[in-house]
Amino acid sequence: MYSQHNTGLPPGRMYYTSLLPQQRNHNIFENPQRMNISSGCSYYNELSVTAASSVTVHESYKRQKMWSCSMEEESLKIQTKEPSSPKRKVRYTKGGYRKWSHSKLHSPLSFPDKFVLLSYNILGDANASNHSDLYCHISPDTMDWSSRKRLICQELDMWKPDLMCFQEVDHFDELVQEFEKNGYSGIFKGRTGGEKDGCAIFWKSHRFRLLQEESIEFKELDLRNNVAQLCVFELNQNWMNVQRDNSREPVGVNSLQADINKKGRRVVIGNIHVLFNPKRGDIKLGQVRVLLQEAHALSEKWGKAAVVIAGDFNSTPQLDLLEHDRRQISGQVESVPGSDSGISKMRTYKRNRYRWEDDELKNASGSLECTRIKHPLKLFSAYACVQGSAWIRDGSGEPLATSYHSKFLGTVDYIWHSEGLIPLRVLDTLPLDVLRQMNGLPSEKWGSDHLCLACEFAFATDQMGDDSKR
Repeated sequence: MYSQHNTGLPPGRMYYTSLLPQQRNHNIFENPQRMNISSGCSYYNELSVTAASSVTVHESYKRQKMWSCSMEEESLKIQTKEPSSPKRKVRYTKGGYRKWSHSKLHSPLSFPDKFVLLSYNILGDANASNHSDLYCHISPDTMDWSSRKRLICQELDMWKPDLMCFQEVDHFDELVQEFEKNGYSGIFKGRTGGEKDGCAIFWKSHRFRLLQEESIEFKELDLRNNVAQLCVFELNQNWMNVQRDNSREPVGVNSLQADINKKGRRVVIGNIHVLFNPKRGDIKLGQVRVLLQEAHALSEKWGKAAVVIAGDFNSTPQLDLLEHDRRQISGQVESVPGSDSGISKMRTYKRNRYRWEDDELKNASGSLECTRIKHPLKLFSAYACVQGSAWIRDGSGEPLATSYHSKFLGTVDYIWHSEGLIPLRVLDTLPLDVLRQMNGLPSEKWGSDHLCLACEFAFATDQMGDDSKR
């Protein structure tokens, strides 16, 4: 599916684009630079892989607002510090309080067709039992699935999402019974290899119609037992008409807008739980590569429908492309959360060369003959595109932490979207000091060791007048 290109670079190297948000055009500079990358709103870098040799990073773009780069001659020190002392506008009570951050660029009144998408790793019951060492500070009553399910359902009722992407689901039937009461339909895809959990997508039946459902079993591609889901939804025409009536939109819409209304609003939703193993960055890249490839195919099939990709990617925003060893490429750091946690931990890497084997290159790129690959989707981070507080966001705009247990405090969950959608607001996470007061998740208030992410999207073609351009 991917073809070779004459890059003009030294022979024997494999060039491929990292699976990060893209910009419209790209260039490859001859002189590689060593970089630490924090995923941003609309940028990507190119990663070159020397067959059975080493990995280096080529800078495709100058850093704009959302990227952080740090370079040294012999070593690179990576440190993300907590904010000094900005004034808080929200007083956080025990257990935490979450709020929405609204876009300063787009008014929700300009968009009649909107929907809220939520992504949530709800902590599988079996996984919690099999990894009890991660929750040694959490009481058995708090870890009980019935208690956690109640908290999760209560939380979801607060955010009122239209679409929900869940990971680590192993009580799907129970969730169906709960969500059907509120008008949701759902589908499930279990992990292969005898695992008990999987991914699930739920949607409001009166708002969306399911047009197509696909699933990916990565085992078929020798990429472990993880799975992913892809669904194509269309916003129900009746709902669209009601929304337009409520917004009192002028009757005399132009012909283009009328044509859009006739075809309906379609969106491709991708849901994934990427392999956890921090030592197999090649597998992680391969899984995301396949998901984006399939998402693009569905988008093209359904008239270039907008795309949202959500889930637990088991990779931090500081995706460590600098680290040549594929065993460290995800940026995951195992450390006891605290003053010296993975968030603020300083790591020094010495210049080294790691030899990628043929099977690792094939896992990441899909083919030993492929010299350069890239995904065709132009993706943006929903959170990075909506300004948030320094107490809860890093330099790239991503949350400082979406997951917290005894061995990790950091961000591994994301929501990405294509150009066809505009984020109007995102659900903020919690400050690090508030999380540390809990000694880990789940807690008496939150039902999982992850915090859910949510974003309200508008279809970009809705907006009229000068504000239609992003």
